[in-house]
Amino acid sequence: MPFEGQWSDALLAAERLHIYKLALWAALSVLAGTAVLALLHWRRVQSDLLQHFAIQSMAWGTIDLAIVIVAQRGLALKDHAQAVALDRFLWFNAGLDAGYMAVGVTLALCGWLLGRRMGLVGAGIGVLVQGSALLVLDLQLTSAVLR
Repeated sequence: MPFEGQWSDALLAAERLHIYKLALWAALSVLAGTAVLALLHWRRVQSDLLQHFAIQSMAWGTIDLAIVIVAQRGLALKDHAQAVALDRFLWFNAGLDAGYMAVGVTLALCGWLLGRRMGLVGAGIGVLVQGSALLVLDLQLTSAVLR
């Protein structure tokens, strides 16, 4: 079993670190998206690519912050069965993250190939970036669970 020697407090610390990283990523996403939109408005620049990228960043960051709030309430020491459930949940999430990345690539390619619709390209790139970051974060916690 990969969980032999795993201490519940070490797993809890890894989960807390994961939530802190997710909160940081979420806050940076919201901040960056807001800054890009503000800059576009302030300079009176029309860029569908940047606008839709920024909207995606803000939306995903807001959702991630909500997930952080809910996840903090569920932090607790885990027994072996709960650690296995967490591991399976993380692998499920990693699959979803890869799916988000595929959707982002598809949106960006469709936007580009169907008439250079830069708003769609920007949204696709935004989804790809968010999915990639979430995949990295989930895989980092997965590696901690398996130690």
